[in-house]
Amino acid sequence: MEEIISSRGNRIKYNLIPPLMFLFVIWLIKIIEVSNQTSFYEFGVFPREIKGLPGVVLAIFIHSDFNHLISNSISLFILFTGLLYFYRDLSYKVLIFIWLISGAMVWLGARESYHIGASGLIYGIASFLFFSGIIRQDIRLMAISMLVIFLYGGLIWGIFPIFPRLSWEYHLFGSICGLIAAVIYRKQGPQKHLWSWEIEDDSEEEETEKKIDTPNE
Repeated sequence: MEEIISSRGNRIKYNLIPPLMFLFVIWLIKIIEVSNQTSFYEFGVFPREIKGLPGVVLAIFIHSDFNHLISNSISLFILFTGLLYFYRDLSYKVLIFIWLISGAMVWLGARESYHIGASGLIYGIASFLFFSGIIRQDIRLMAISMLVIFLYGGLIWGIFPIFPRLSWEYHLFGSICGLIAAVIYRKQGPQKHLWSWEIEDDSEEEETEKKIDTPNE
């Protein structure tokens, strides 16, 4: 029992490192901006312009102000850690897919404005965790889906053009990419767990079928 607890503790610690590293980078970038009294918004995604293509990769590191950065940091830390913990072998595939494809979709279909911030990634991970649990029909993962809804259900309003200053397109395309990733990778990573009563039921059904199929002598 102690070994299991220790193993889980080590796994949690290991899964905290990548989110903390990512947060360190985006905070360092904002501090450099403020220290130099400049802005890196031009490294964001600017739709359908060559100058906006680097933003597909770089936009998630740029934030408009500290309020924007703080709100994204908390959600990103929780969701990124959850993705690593529950989908360990699949997490980086999902992350890179959401990161790049949502950025490309913003470049192709968003308004002509600079789109910055990690919120598209946040929406994508939340969407993946929610839909993946449902698609896999695993009680444990579906519990995570319900937790995501409980904690981040309010995110749904962010995909509508209610607040013009926000990049609702990044939110929308991130959510779509999360759903697509949940479908594409549904057969990879954790699969449905069979509980003891389900295994017993299956064995009983097989025995019943054998008795029916066996001819009477």
